[in-house]
Amino acid sequence: MSKNYKKTLKACYLGFITQAICANFAPLLFLTFHNVYQIPLGQIALISTVFFLTQLIVDILCSYFADKIGYRNCVVASELCAAAGLIGLAFLPDLLPNPLAGIIASVIVYAIGSGLIEVLCSPIVEACPFDNKEAVMSLLHSFYCWGSVGVILLSTIFFAVFGIDSWKWLACVWAVIPLYNIYNFATCPIEHTTDDGKGMGTGRLLRVPLFWVSIILMVCAGASELSMAQWASAYTESALGFSKAMGDLAGPCMFAITMGISRIIFGKYGDRLDLMRFMMGSGVLCLSCYIAASLSNNPVIGLIGCILCGFSVGIMWPGTISICSGRLPGGGTAMFALLAMSGDLGGAFGPSLVGNITQNAGNDLRKGMLVGCVFPLVLILSLLLLKGMRKK
Repeated sequence: MSKNYKKTLKACYLGFITQAICANFAPLLFLTFHNVYQIPLGQIALISTVFFLTQLIVDILCSYFADKIGYRNCVVASELCAAAGLIGLAFLPDLLPNPLAGIIASVIVYAIGSGLIEVLCSPIVEACPFDNKEAVMSLLHSFYCWGSVGVILLSTIFFAVFGIDSWKWLACVWAVIPLYNIYNFATCPIEHTTDDGKGMGTGRLLRVPLFWVSIILMVCAGASELSMAQWASAYTESALGFSKAMGDLAGPCMFAITMGISRIIFGKYGDRLDLMRFMMGSGVLCLSCYIAASLSNNPVIGLIGCILCGFSVGIMWPGTISICSGRLPGGGTAMFALLAMSGDLGGAFGPSLVGNITQNAGNDLRKGMLVGCVFPLVLILSLLLLKGMRKK
């Protein structure tokens, strides 16, 4: 019987939407947590730290246990954890003596699900017999962008209609998506990228120069993306003078939209485009966007730089995965897990560096953005090195 791999693709699409819900819903409630539960803003910052730290740990562990437990068991567990964490977010803060402990516990649970999704969906799609894997991978990752846009817009509309006090109901509504996707992952065909799920181990991968270059690319991809995305709202508000509502829509929302457009373009026309050239052009555009955002005194130019940065970083993460998996077809789960870990590491380090530089420069966010130029610059140099390795 022929296998319906389109169902697998649909499950992975919803998986990335689930990851977007996990990453973007709680940050919309930071001020609500502060006002309702009287949690200091300094402690609320722990929510994002715990989320990314948990994902990093899951990325590392996945390289060891995913093949032994099986992709299907792990990816079904990912959706279950995501749903449980979102539902827990609605109830645990009121049930536990310390509301912050309830929030953190919920974040850890759905971050486990998010980390598993991040590691497993890419190799699951890579193992499917689709033509033009690079384009399919780019289109797959675009669903994280559209999920982010959907979470921001639909949550904003929900709060406007029902009030911010109804956020617990919305948390349960968002949990319906991973609950439904449990069935998809339980019944769709799932293959492994290597025979019997046995790929190159971590030790063998770390002895391959190409893999080290790919790790640098992923760190720079994560840092380039999240340094702008995490600070986009604050940048449009403080540096460009936008209101809070306009800052959210013109900053992170438009950033996610242009990032999704970039991935859809390559997903549709990838068979006609050279991935290395597309990534090189994206790196140059990203560097230009950071320069525009940091040096231009014109708010329109600064806003354009912020928005176009989303387009420039769109191909970096899925493109690096495609390059590495194409040249190391025996990399297996460890390869995808370590690449995801590297991207998360860049995503945690980049925004922190921009924030610290901004604070030391008298809260001048433009100075922080200027330091952020180092990430696309290193990415361009790494791509040139990778191009030289390919010719050799």
